[in-house]
Amino acid sequence: MLICQNEARTFITDSRLAATLALVAGALNTAAFEAVGFFSANMTGNVSSLSERLARNQLPVAFFFCEIVCLFIFGSALSTLLINHGRRHNIRSVYAINILLEALLLLALGGVVNYIPLNSPGTLMILSLSFLMGLQNAVVTRLSNARVRTTHVSGTSTDIGIELAMLLDILRRKESPEYASVYLQRLMLHGATVAAFLLGGVGGIWLYKLAGDGFLLFIGGFLSVLALGYLYKAQRQTAKNSRLAAR
Repeated sequence: MLICQNEARTFITDSRLAATLALVAGALNTAAFEAVGFFSANMTGNVSSLSERLARNQLPVAFFFCEIVCLFIFGSALSTLLINHGRRHNIRSVYAINILLEALLLLALGGVVNYIPLNSPGTLMILSLSFLMGLQNAVVTRLSNARVRTTHVSGTSTDIGIELAMLLDILRRKESPEYASVYLQRLMLHGATVAAFLLGGVGGIWLYKLAGDGFLLFIGGFLSVLALGYLYKAQRQTAKNSRLAAR
């Protein structure tokens, strides 16, 4: 899921990637909203809020929304730079390393928010999560060649509508059935992404009610286990390839 690239990727690996990380993004997004009243991954809503605050000349609040958007972009840019470096040096585990980075930063954020007195913990949480959602979305986008997005569902919902329309036209014999299986797989992939984001959102609310700001530590721990598992798998595969090449 986090180490297969290009032609090695299948519908199954993309589906697992979409379901797992959309679940995480949905949980972080709604738990953060429950905690402080802002979404960390909804850039459409945040840009709209930015424009609305600018129009009302509410500059301090507008600047806050601008920070959210800029940090999402910065997280995506940093993630892409790390991925590019890993690709140039044939580091198969670079995507898992990025997810591990996200996990460690989540754990650090959880530690700060839970155990260090702050004047504005909510501001720190939202700005940090926006950066991390940008980082995660870039990982998923690059790894799946833009077939999967996990931190928002606007584009994914559009794709669902497109695939449904294409399948409907095939049923009406307006389009060739040649690619029906492709459209169906895409529909299942995008549907799984939206469903996982939805379920993650529900779980995020429950988790926040159960653990408070400790939800950051829980999700960071989950991502750590996930990423470390794939790092170990990549290391074993590299060692196996080296042994085969030496024969």
